[in-house]
Amino acid sequence: MNTQRWMSRQFFSFYMTWGVFLPYWTGWMIHTKGITVSQASLIMSLGLVTRGISTLIAFPYLSRKFSSKTLLNGMAIGTLIAILCCIPESSFVSLLVVTLLLNFVYPTLMPALDSAAGVLAQNNQLRHYGKSRSWGSIGFVVAGMILTVFTGAFGDEVILWALLLSTLVFVCLGFMRAPVVLSEKPQADQTKKGGMLELFRIKNFGLVLVIVILLQAAHASYYSYGYLFLQEIHAPKYLIGVILNIAVIAEIIFFLIADQRFHKFSVGSLLTLAALGSTVRWILVFTFPNVIVFCIAQTLHACSFAMGHYAFMKYLIKNIPHAQISKAQGMYSALALSWSTAVFTMFGGYLYEIEPRYAFIGMIVCTIPSMLLALVYRNLEHKKEIAISI
Repeated sequence: MNTQRWMSRQFFSFYMTWGVFLPYWTGWMIHTKGITVSQASLIMSLGLVTRGISTLIAFPYLSRKFSSKTLLNGMAIGTLIAILCCIPESSFVSLLVVTLLLNFVYPTLMPALDSAAGVLAQNNQLRHYGKSRSWGSIGFVVAGMILTVFTGAFGDEVILWALLLSTLVFVCLGFMRAPVVLSEKPQADQTKKGGMLELFRIKNFGLVLVIVILLQAAHASYYSYGYLFLQEIHAPKYLIGVILNIAVIAEIIFFLIADQRFHKFSVGSLLTLAALGSTVRWILVFTFPNVIVFCIAQTLHACSFAMGHYAFMKYLIKNIPHAQISKAQGMYSALALSWSTAVFTMFGGYLYEIEPRYAFIGMIVCTIPSMLLALVYRNLEHKKEIAISI
């Protein structure tokens, strides 16, 4: 079978669901269930904590017990059940419980898909990770565009049904034919090679992890306050969705060209460029608080997010043993994509209350250290290459 096409299809179908959940779930709880903004914020913050626990502990544990395909299907079904549980609930407590359940099973599909891609790449069955991952970003944009039309016509009630339908499609696709290597159960001797701490015995893993944690944490203010900031600088309301999607389009373009244009770049060079692009992005937003410059800065999402993520995947495929991939993905998802974002969201919120622009320039406390550490790692790579050539 065409594994490249299979991986692209899975990324596309999952990120269509993510394109419904991530931007719209808070609004759905507020507008259809009648809870307050502060209550919804608390639910989503606790959801991030739950997501981190799940991806750091539950996902690696289950990966040692089940094949990638079984794990993907099981978590997809669990997600579908959690969404169904959301239909009758209306009180704050009940919505908190079901959303925490949803955050426990649903976001683990993200590292599970990246782990599957890593396994396929190590088995020479996936030549272009970036090209397949770009279809995930395309799915995210497509979901947002379609849902904008339906919410405008029928109200926010359709958000839940859109998430339910898209998840059902993902579940059905999961039971179709998949690459054989993903159906192989982990071998008993592989599952006994130690816990998470074993990863830090792999050369430079800890250094690379810290760099990507800082890189992803620097998006906290943008994710949480970007929409509010665009209103602050008087962006036309009908264009805000388009402006926010510039970042995703830049991400798509990067993933489409990454395997061809950046395959010769070392991981250290990619991480350095990602940190530099991120630093420039937040300096631009702070220095020139107007819509045009914000749109220009949005294109740097290709560096700040996509290039950093691509660099980590390149490091993982090259350096992490098959048996340890799920642990590395779980740690990355929990620390870089969940907990660090939650911490710096609070930091950014404090700065936003003082002055909205401060929330963005404050993110350079992440990007500048990540750039310095990336330069250190790049230097280590260069010394290794010299030693090998000698």
